[in-house]
Amino acid sequence: MGIVIETHRLSKVYAQQTVVDHIGFSVSAGECFGVLGPNGAGKSTTLRMLTGQTPPSSGDVTVLGYAIPRQAREMHRYLGVVPQKDDLDPDFSVLENLHTFATYFQLPKKGLAAKFDQLLQFVDLQAKKKVGISALSGGMRRRLSLIRAMVNDPKVLVLDEPTTGLDPQARQFLWQKLRELVSQGKTIVLTTHYMEEAERLCDRLMIMNQGRIVAEGQPQVLLRESLEAFVVEILQMSASGLQSLVPVAGLRLEQMGSSLLCYTAD
Repeated sequence: MGIVIETHRLSKVYAQQTVVDHIGFSVSAGECFGVLGPNGAGKSTTLRMLTGQTPPSSGDVTVLGYAIPRQAREMHRYLGVVPQKDDLDPDFSVLENLHTFATYFQLPKKGLAAKFDQLLQFVDLQAKKKVGISALSGGMRRRLSLIRAMVNDPKVLVLDEPTTGLDPQARQFLWQKLRELVSQGKTIVLTTHYMEEAERLCDRLMIMNQGRIVAEGQPQVLLRESLEAFVVEILQMSASGLQSLVPVAGLRLEQMGSSLLCYTAD
């Protein structure tokens, strides 16, 4: 598979604070590539530099052969973006939101109706096409944001924390649809702070912390290399109880408030 995204020593500095610190990675065509990390790790800033929304302070970005941000306008014809927060137009219906977005790409009107019907069917929103945005649930709005990003039939889909704030059922539905898109050959780049989401969706993953890449590889391999097989959580552990614990060989302890997490392979 060819490389569709490539970065080299990519950095972003805001007011003398380094948010992304000289990172380099590549994404192959047809894979789902995840960026995992806590809030403030630099995930969203990295995505904004990939899409040309934020110019890098230093380093190089190439997406689909286009140098970003210099050739971002040309690249956007082949890109679909689902932002972290839905920015759907509240004054329009579901179908009107799709029509409005299609005009940005100057898509021919012929065949648009069939395209929209196909997209709405893909996320099970056919019955809602004339409904206003305010009448949709959070999960439905997220589904609409996804197919809006697919109006121009993009080669690459970029999603910033696609399931944050969704209930478990809505999250499972969106995961299923993203897996279907990957099986159809779409390249997907997504950020998340859910390890379960990364494990279920991503072919490859990079973990960021404080603007740097701390690990990269297949989710299953990273889990096997970095985490023990079991964790025992002891609730309401007293200070005296913590002090009385004798370290056990092969046992890693982590205190979380008044709880104690005991990690072990046994």
